[in-house]
Amino acid sequence: MSSSEAMHARDVPATVGIAAVTTLVSLAILGLGYLNPAAAWAGFIPARYAGVSVIAAHYSLAPFWLTPLTATFVHAGMFHLIFNMVMLVYTGSQTERAIGPGPLVLLYVLGAYGAALAQWLIGPLVQSPMIGASGALSACVGAYALLFGTTRAKAIGPIPARAVQVIWLGVAWAGINLLVGLVSRQSGMPIAGAAHVGGFLVGLALAKPLLAWHWRNA
Repeated sequence: MSSSEAMHARDVPATVGIAAVTTLVSLAILGLGYLNPAAAWAGFIPARYAGVSVIAAHYSLAPFWLTPLTATFVHAGMFHLIFNMVMLVYTGSQTERAIGPGPLVLLYVLGAYGAALAQWLIGPLVQSPMIGASGALSACVGAYALLFGTTRAKAIGPIPARAVQVIWLGVAWAGINLLVGLVSRQSGMPIAGAAHVGGFLVGLALAKPLLAWHWRNA
């Protein structure tokens, strides 16, 4: 690789790289018709933490601790994939410009684990695999909302306006995903609303620390 090619490779945003790899893997899984085995192998299944034996034949393939990440590469269909990648590229790219590529990748990874934790907390014995990048990208959405949203909240007693804004953002996102979860459950295609909330809260919690870390090391 020439020096100019190496320079261009380094210029590719981390967000675009994550989206490109996720898209390629997801398209391969869907195109080959491997969605069900991929979901069983790579999906996050809360019941595995309790040692419940479900689809045990696939358990040796992906360590349980790694499945919050492997689940982000599996999507249930084209709409699921396209929606997630559009949201990731938009909010992730903007957030990456503020906090840098390294912190963005860290945010995304921790968002995936925060999403899995939230999903486990509400259903520790659930045997259905959670798949998709929605939880991880929700961390980018949370960070984007906090870093680029207009502060319209007012202080409540000793609670500063910025803290009130964070609380309202968290409550609003939780409410939206609760409604979406209820509707999707009735339609027979349940959405992991708790995972979205978990990832979003990770974004709210880490946006400012990662911003400060980036500029301190810039």
